[in-house]
Amino acid sequence: MLDALGSAIVNGEIPPGAVLRSDELQERFGASRTVAREVVRVLETMCLTSSKRRVGMTVREPRDWNHYDPRLLRWQLDGSERKTALRTLTELRSGVEPCAARFAALRATPEEGGRLRALAKRLEETAHRRDLVTFLGHDVAFHDLLLTASRNPMFAQLSAVVAEVLAGRTGHGLMPDEPQPEAVALHVEVAAAVDAGDPDRAERAMRDIVIQARDEMAVHLDG
Repeated sequence: MLDALGSAIVNGEIPPGAVLRSDELQERFGASRTVAREVVRVLETMCLTSSKRRVGMTVREPRDWNHYDPRLLRWQLDGSERKTALRTLTELRSGVEPCAARFAALRATPEEGGRLRALAKRLEETAHRRDLVTFLGHDVAFHDLLLTASRNPMFAQLSAVVAEVLAGRTGHGLMPDEPQPEAVALHVEVAAAVDAGDPDRAERAMRDIVIQARDEMAVHLDG
């Protein structure tokens, strides 16, 4: 019920201003009052809807939504708004991840630098095997560690957002069958730069990663 309603809202099937009533939702989905109330509560916490007594649940304007909620991102990436979502998320990554790489090079512990190098090595190995599922797991872990190592908690909280982008690329066939050697080499370069404490090199390599990801997705989405 939550997935159906959330996806319909974020993909425009239920437009802003539409009013949804709990009793009608219960009947439509065959759900109990308790379940319907919980779904309403979750949608409200995501700022997708607001409720008033004797009115019902009103769908809010997109500008009000919590666009950092991983569930909202997943619904967008699975629906008609995929192209727009990928564009805006890639723009966000372009602004954040190169800066995070710079600060990680300045602030990461030796242990974190070693872990980044190890994850980059695993990316190389799984790329050669064309094991995209395992590659995705290592890629998510790499970017999560990089954001955490920046020692900026606001960057670190974007880890789930970046993970959804990476998962969306793989899940929707926007990755090549074998990850590009250049992209893998850039991950190795970022890890080496962070481990060596070289912020300029780390920022430059991470910016190149995001640009290459943007260009790869553009080929698949516009081709």
